[in-house]
Amino acid sequence: MSSSASAVESSDAIVLDDSLISADQERADGPVQGYRATRSSSATRTDTALEAIPQAISVVPAQVFEDLNTTRIDRALDFAGGVSRQNNFGGLTFLNYSVRGFTTGELYKNGFAINRGSYSTPDASGIERIEVLKGPAASLYGRGDPGGLVNIVTKKPQAEAFTRLDASAGSWDRYRTALDVNTPLNEDGSLLSRVNLAVEDNQSFRDHVGNSRQIISPAFSWQISPDTYLLLESEFSRTESVFDRGIPAPNNQVGAVKRSAFFGEPNDGEIHNNNQMIQLTLEHYLNDDWKLRLANHYSQGNLHGYSSETSRLVGDAVTRFYRHRNFEWNDSITQAELHGNLDVAGWQHQLLLGLEYENYRNSQKYPQSATSLGYGLDIYNPVYGQPKPAIINPNDFFEQVESQAINLQDQITFTDRLSGLVGVRLERFEQTALNRTSRVSNEQDKDVATPRAGLLYQLTPAVGVFANASTSFKPNAISSQGTVFKPEKGVGYETGLKLDLFDSRLGATLALFHIEKENVLTADPASPGDSIAAGKARSQGIDLQFSGQLTDALRVIGAYAYIDAEVTEDNTLPEGSRLLGIPEHSGSLLGVYEFQDGWLRGSDVGAAVNYVGDRSGQAGSNFELPAYTTVDLLAHYQASDTVRVGLNLNNAFDRKYYERAFNSVWVLPGDPRNLSLSLSIDL
Repeated sequence: MSSSASAVESSDAIVLDDSLISADQERADGPVQGYRATRSSSATRTDTALEAIPQAISVVPAQVFEDLNTTRIDRALDFAGGVSRQNNFGGLTFLNYSVRGFTTGELYKNGFAINRGSYSTPDASGIERIEVLKGPAASLYGRGDPGGLVNIVTKKPQAEAFTRLDASAGSWDRYRTALDVNTPLNEDGSLLSRVNLAVEDNQSFRDHVGNSRQIISPAFSWQISPDTYLLLESEFSRTESVFDRGIPAPNNQVGAVKRSAFFGEPNDGEIHNNNQMIQLTLEHYLNDDWKLRLANHYSQGNLHGYSSETSRLVGDAVTRFYRHRNFEWNDSITQAELHGNLDVAGWQHQLLLGLEYENYRNSQKYPQSATSLGYGLDIYNPVYGQPKPAIINPNDFFEQVESQAINLQDQITFTDRLSGLVGVRLERFEQTALNRTSRVSNEQDKDVATPRAGLLYQLTPAVGVFANASTSFKPNAISSQGTVFKPEKGVGYETGLKLDLFDSRLGATLALFHIEKENVLTADPASPGDSIAAGKARSQGIDLQFSGQLTDALRVIGAYAYIDAEVTEDNTLPEGSRLLGIPEHSGSLLGVYEFQDGWLRGSDVGAAVNYVGDRSGQAGSNFELPAYTTVDLLAHYQASDTVRVGLNLNNAFDRKYYERAFNSVWVLPGDPRNLSLSLSIDL
């Protein structure tokens, strides 16, 4: 972009000379160095320095995926602080996680919701970094839970041509190949392309369990003029997975059943999850201070297949039912935003005015059999191959949600040291739910305002103190009897420190938080079998996240969280019950040392430690998952300028652990010790 079209895009008055900061530029120029990120686009929908945002934000860059040789997004989130693993829908999707004690399914990509329907787990091949917003984010993103949300920032086309091939092989016949091809399409570099693709085929330490995936993510950018930029990003994926709820814990004791035991049916086959997504963004600078952004996101998908699923534990056997899933969904989101900068009475204002419209449709057919012990399995000696029970329950539903919203935000610089942020989202949503079996249709619509405000004071160049308050809302589902419930509401308060240490080599955020949620569905004491929106929950604690390049050789990223999350009012769960799957204490640390001289120059060695405290394994019961610590070791050898070989030893001490549970029948064990080899070639 020409200098006449540059614009101030953050409260610290950094001038952007390009309409888009590329991934490689970020690594070279400052926004991401090693593990250290200095800017975010998620928290304010503007490119802003992290140190200038009065909110805790954790950033996990792609380097973490590369060092750990992992494609699992939840593994990377271990280093975000206060993020815990929840229900994964039998391994079919990245369905639930929790931030600061509250479970959510909110997952975003480049500022657009991608958790609609049954979206398959995001693949690491297209991820540049992951930004975790702590606390309620409804003032910018609308309906969701108050703990926070995850936004994936994808890889963008670059000015220089390159091709990289990555291949890996690991324990239990796990194989993966990925290719990243970046190509300028014309001589002046105004038209660029980048294609990421990955193919993997994975078996498991668990009997009869495996998955495969093929994914391609083409992206194209066009600098139409010095002031106008167009970006097209897309993704097409196919995933085949065996549905797997894990193992039961008889008498609420984990470890009695073999970690490898499978309680589905091997002849059920795989469940297929196909997804297509396209995002189109147009940015145009009106003048030095004002920019117009127009963007659209469209996604669609389908999931289909059969599974035999456990329900209850009766003595030494589990009851099961047989189910067929046939899901289809599509989602369209359109955003129009005006970004601007004003000086009023000596105060600098960075303004955002945004409009958003979403139309989401979801069809779910999951007919199933009755649950029976006759179709069950002995938990110590499962024998497969029983006749399939008759499917008798139709379970056929359709849902549509439309929403219109206005976003208003002002980032204010009062003085060189004091800055603030105020914002509000005004949203109207209309929800329709149709039971296609009974032909009963129910509707609800709501108008909701979700404000937030924050202040940040820079005590010294290295220490800033901040505080904020924000709100959230989330529509409750319409009951099968047609009852319309009040939406869940949340409010969060946060204060903390932002640290810029060791000549900006290490950044850290330390935050205290208190979050409350109300209108949680609970049993209606006046009408057994029905629900009312009367439950309440509270989470409070402290979290710390740090990352940086301590020396030219040593990079580190780590986190710690103390979370006290409990039920404060419910008609079913005892007051004071721990919220499901939330460890009181958790922490992680990843450190990598890269050799700077000699024949090992460019090679590295490192280790990752992850601690998760004991957690509630079933809401309202005394069933708990025990605490665990895992250690991963890694090493990479730079064989030449273009060839790199890696070795990762995961769970090096073969710790027996259980990473998540929904109840005492659905407990998912973690991977035993395993080894993977990787090869990277710059072509």
